[in-house]
Amino acid sequence: MVDRRYELAVIGAGPAGLTAATTAAGHGLDVVLLDEQAAPGGQIYRSIEDAPARRAELLGPDYRHGAGLVEAFRTGGAHYCPDTSVWSLGADREIGVLRDGRASLIRAQRIIIAVGAMERPVPFPGWTLPGVMNAGAAQVLFKSSGIAPAQGTVIAGTGPLLLLLAWQYLRAGVPVSAVLEMAAPGHFLRAVPRLPAALLAGHYITRGMKYLWQLRRAGIPVRYGVSGLRALGDGTLDVVEYLRHGRRVRIASDSLLVHFGLVPNMHLAEAAGCRHRWDEGQQCWRPVVDAWGNTSIEGIAVAGDNAAIGGARTAAHAGHLAALEAAHALGRIDARQRDTRGKDDRAWMRADLRIRPFLEALHRLPQSLLATPDDDTVVCRCEEITAGEIRRAVREGHADPNQVKFITRCGMGPCQGQQCVHAVSHIVAAETGQPVAGQIPLRARPPLRPVTIEALAQLEAEAAPT
Repeated sequence: MVDRRYELAVIGAGPAGLTAATTAAGHGLDVVLLDEQAAPGGQIYRSIEDAPARRAELLGPDYRHGAGLVEAFRTGGAHYCPDTSVWSLGADREIGVLRDGRASLIRAQRIIIAVGAMERPVPFPGWTLPGVMNAGAAQVLFKSSGIAPAQGTVIAGTGPLLLLLAWQYLRAGVPVSAVLEMAAPGHFLRAVPRLPAALLAGHYITRGMKYLWQLRRAGIPVRYGVSGLRALGDGTLDVVEYLRHGRRVRIASDSLLVHFGLVPNMHLAEAAGCRHRWDEGQQCWRPVVDAWGNTSIEGIAVAGDNAAIGGARTAAHAGHLAALEAAHALGRIDARQRDTRGKDDRAWMRADLRIRPFLEALHRLPQSLLATPDDDTVVCRCEEITAGEIRRAVREGHADPNQVKFITRCGMGPCQGQQCVHAVSHIVAAETGQPVAGQIPLRARPPLRPVTIEALAQLEAEAAPT
């Protein structure tokens, strides 16, 4: 792969990346698909090719839909590089990749970043205890290996995934002690005006109501108005504690699965220099893109949930549109053909995204939770920097997330700030009284993934003239 040039490089093998690579290859482009995982599917369709029939049935029809996307990609003609990490991406469309311990460079005329979303990291007391895990990560374990909490679990946070995972566990016979919804107060009233438009994408509403009804029929408590979540234990999780109606409640459990919604995985786009903006509805940073996924950097597009959260089906359509734009830019189709072939995608996306304003209002997180009120809570897990240390840096005059990073090393660990960028921004905003939208998020710098000096040295040796 060293110094190999492609017409199009697609990064990420989820629904957007699979559809983009398949579509672009179908238009005759020389395409490479780079993905960290060993098999295509991304997080949403993880292990779709190998999942036993019973497990696939338990996960529901949305999961099984991914089989068709993977099959089309496998026969589509794109060059596929699994188990491949992208450790750098420049505005000149040079990509640093790591595969089998070997670093190399790929160049492409166009790039589509389709790395999807990540679960929003929200620090709270005890979130680093063994036994506390992201709900999406737990779902991935179930998809890939059929692993679930042996003694049952508590599921807490906000967003549709809480009900979905609880429903999947119910069908699999995994005990769920409670589902704890932590949306901001007044979320129902805030969401009601957006309900009529959401009903036009009514399959989401009816599906959620089905999950809720079946959970309650099975005796699984679903609690709303929850706050003050804490994970307690001596070395490992023993108790989940929360506040509701002014009363503190405790549940004995060795497993707590948390989910606070999804945010675009913006790390690669940010490293390339693509312009980002604060999305108040989704409460996160996201890249600025046009209708075809084009960013502020020529030749670099973003498609799927790492452009804006819309779900797997919308992501696939966005991947198709980005691939059509690439085919047009590289002279395979003209503008009229691009527009005609993308018409149905646009119509489908408009209809499907009607649910988003309702969901954003219904599951909006309170600022008090986002700003991590407890000073002792670790915010940067890599460098073990607490909320109190970040606040102290701000009070000493470092009123910018990147200044806080320089002073505290928050965001300088192996994840390069992916797990703390939003929390740091919210804490700084709360301390300075300035909106998050006016800040510059933690800058992403290579290497974006861990890479050894030996691998970089081999890269230099291979690039040297003989």
